[in-house]
Amino acid sequence: MKALIFAAGLGERMRPLTDHTPKPLIEAGGKPLIVWHLEKLAALGVRDVVINTSWLADRFPEALGDGERWGMRIHYLYEGDTPLETGGGMLNARPLLGEAPFLLVNGDIWTDFDFARLPREPQGLAHLVMVEPPAFAPRGDFALDAAGQLHREGEQRLTYAGLGLYRPTLLDPWQEHITGELRVTTGGKPRFPLLPLLHAGMAAGRVTGERLQGRWTDVGTPQRLADLEATLSA
Repeated sequence: MKALIFAAGLGERMRPLTDHTPKPLIEAGGKPLIVWHLEKLAALGVRDVVINTSWLADRFPEALGDGERWGMRIHYLYEGDTPLETGGGMLNARPLLGEAPFLLVNGDIWTDFDFARLPREPQGLAHLVMVEPPAFAPRGDFALDAAGQLHREGEQRLTYAGLGLYRPTLLDPWQEHITGELRVTTGGKPRFPLLPLLHAGMAAGRVTGERLQGRWTDVGTPQRLADLEATLSA
């Protein structure tokens, strides 16, 4: 299995910490957030990892090298000065990921969830790890039913944890579902969110989910980073 780490965000809410350091390279518990993920991926047996980059892109190879220290190969994929968003970023990475299912993790989250708990591939187009809605986003993203299917709406709404398994074929109908939200960067690459494709997959009954077992946080602000540091040092 290969993996994709989303690391192209601008980190605007984390300034001034991100003025000189991309958010996934900010340290928590004595090591960069992204290193927590690389260690888990290596333990899972992942040998090829694609990291998409934009803001301060050169800092990633400086900090992480080629992946040899984790027994893997890291492929850096520069998206340009403007990140391609989640859908465009995944589409841009598809040639490096191939056509087999891959693991996706957001570079700016922290979790002690064991990646080995995930199935080797999704039953349908995607399998997403979900958490209870955090206080800063109480509405949640999707509803998870008793059979493990995810729905766009429903009573038991949970928040996407930024971690999941995807089939590249989820992207096949992207031009059909991305209309008003499609933008093109100066480099000519399509820039669009992944959410409409997930909604389409849910409508077809082809997106499953599970509740995260363990601790999780979206390190989106300096305060959340401070809270995480306090937790890890306790």
